[in-house]
Amino acid sequence: MRKRTKWLTVLCAGILVFSIGACGRDDGEGSSSGDTGSVTQEEETPEDTGSGEESTPEESGSVSQGGDDVSPEEGQVSGWSEEMQGIRSAVVEAVGEENYWPDMLMEADMLEMSYGITPDMYEDYMAESPMISNNVDALVVIRAKEDQVDAVEEALNTYREANINNTMQYPANLGKIQAAQVETIGNYVVFVQLGGFAIDADDEKEVLEKCQEANKLALDAIRGIVE
Repeated sequence: MRKRTKWLTVLCAGILVFSIGACGRDDGEGSSSGDTGSVTQEEETPEDTGSGEESTPEESGSVSQGGDDVSPEEGQVSGWSEEMQGIRSAVVEAVGEENYWPDMLMEADMLEMSYGITPDMYEDYMAESPMISNNVDALVVIRAKEDQVDAVEEALNTYREANINNTMQYPANLGKIQAAQVETIGNYVVFVQLGGFAIDADDEKEVLEKCQEANKLALDAIRGIVE
């Protein structure tokens, strides 16, 4: 009996030791599996690849922006030649910026439609009219081709006379229209219809005089440049 009890004790101890060993092996395998999973996760993280992929669109974007910066919009009106810019500036200074009302550049097709002056008639030009339709202030300077000076002068005079004969359309600007002048200076033909705030004068006679004075100042300024 005593031997049997001793044998049972040894057997239980052996079973206990075997169970502890098995648990130890399971924990080790779990750690190993965890380590392997960790390594796999690091390998799948696209840190290097990701940074490379991000740099590519950024580089492409900068190239695209550079292309846009150096590609001007076609057909954009940039202004007049240096000579015509100088003429305009001289006129504005002569009559006073507050009295110079033309503020819309007239492109070649508008010049032809309004005044009957076609591109084959001139070497250079500048023309401005008011953006507001009920104002009539205008400045047109044409550097005509040598054989087209008379034709340009005739076209501008025709325009002026048509306005005078149609003053009922602009009764408030009667003085300005009547004071308008066409003058030829060498091969430059000029149409001036200026006056600005002259329309605020007390009577039509004063409006006419003020507009004539503004036109004279403009023509003198132009002569100072082209003669």
